[in-house]
Amino acid sequence: MLKQERHDLIMRQINLHNRVLSSDLVQLINVSEDTIRRDLQEMSDASLLFKVHGGALSKSYHSIFDDSDVYAKEDKIVIAKKAAKLVKDGMVVLTGGGTTILELAKQLPENINATFFTISPLVALELAKYPNIEVILIGGLFSKNSQITYGGHVISQLYEINVDLCLLGTSAIDPKNGLTDTDWEINQLKKAMLNCAKKVAVLCISEKLNTSLRLKLTSLENINYLITELDVNDEKLIDYQAKELKII
Repeated sequence: MLKQERHDLIMRQINLHNRVLSSDLVQLINVSEDTIRRDLQEMSDASLLFKVHGGALSKSYHSIFDDSDVYAKEDKIVIAKKAAKLVKDGMVVLTGGGTTILELAKQLPENINATFFTISPLVALELAKYPNIEVILIGGLFSKNSQITYGGHVISQLYEINVDLCLLGTSAIDPKNGLTDTDWEINQLKKAMLNCAKKVAVLCISEKLNTSLRLKLTSLENINYLITELDVNDEKLIDYQAKELKII
């Protein structure tokens, strides 16, 4: 595989999953660790991504106040507008982090009266602009990679709350394998989030459909809503229509 082809493949993985592990890229591309290390360094030098220990991150994580680098931004706006309709007056809502959830926080009705728990300081700042939303930021260790709080203290707090709706982004989703990710700590955190919610909505650009990563989060049977930018009758959603969840 030519270097430019490797770089294109790496960027696709970054754009889809927001972060990549060098070990996964070695297996996916079938090249040496040294080759991947050099590729990531070159791409970092070209300001295409952020190189970190063991892999790389999307630039969108670190340029959230200048959203020109957000991948598939228009699609995420469509998803956010759909998801905002699920939030009703009087609800208690829990959110994860990420660019799609942040976009959701910008699309809520101006005078919505609700309580929001969130593990994302960036989402909390956006929600704080609404006069009738009570914002509760769940504190703990802060992940520089994912821009959210995590760890045992956060999970303990989650076990003490019950919410009407949990709004989550996802790294990968598949009809058979469900929701999957690559980060063990974040996976445990998301499991705790699912457990404290009456209903769960997953916000996902269509490019992530039918993709799987190494760590299982949950099966689709535990999800109530799947929200993409696609029309609900799009053929890409056929396999998901057969599951016990509502496509929006």
